[in-house]
Amino acid sequence: MLGLIGKKLNMTQIFDDNGNVVPVTVVVCGPCYVIQKKTKEKEGYNAIQLGFEDKKKPNRPYAGHFKNSKVVPKRKLTEFRVEDIANFECGQKLTVELFKEEEKVRVTGFSKGRGFSGVVKKCGYSGGPESHGSMSHAVPGSIGGTTDPGRVWKGKGLPGRYGGDKTCIKNLTVVKVDIENNRLFIKGAVPGARNGYLLIKKT
Repeated sequence: MLGLIGKKLNMTQIFDDNGNVVPVTVVVCGPCYVIQKKTKEKEGYNAIQLGFEDKKKPNRPYAGHFKNSKVVPKRKLTEFRVEDIANFECGQKLTVELFKEEEKVRVTGFSKGRGFSGVVKKCGYSGGPESHGSMSHAVPGSIGGTTDPGRVWKGKGLPGRYGGDKTCIKNLTVVKVDIENNRLFIKGAVPGARNGYLLIKKT
């Protein structure tokens, strides 16, 4: 499943041919460079490693990884499984021309981190009464029985870290491809905050 590495910019809206407003997310997608080729004979699977966005001050071991591809050290590295690696060469440049308008893509990123949250915000619990005198407004209430079962059930929503999880959204539509500025306009919202890295894969 070939794709590219991108960075989320912002959301905006554009008009289609019928004059309807379409909400889109603008993603800077590529250019990405082939850093390494992995073969089934050596690594056990066929894949290419892509690099995105220049790294300003790489250390010597990190910079040495890019010698074979003769590419400036990149900040973000990601592997993409491919069936035939003969179509790719180290140092090859891949751009948004890989995608077409009205094409379906799969977008993977990390959701916004919201820190330590309670069950009302994290799990959607209703909480306790909101009336005057109540001392249990935003609490989970009882989390288990007494002697039977004598424990908390698996999957019970409890306070904890909320967000920052790897999230994948499938079947998003590419509305517009801006080749000159390396931008993709994807219909709807995608995971993560602004300037967060995304993986856009062809479905």
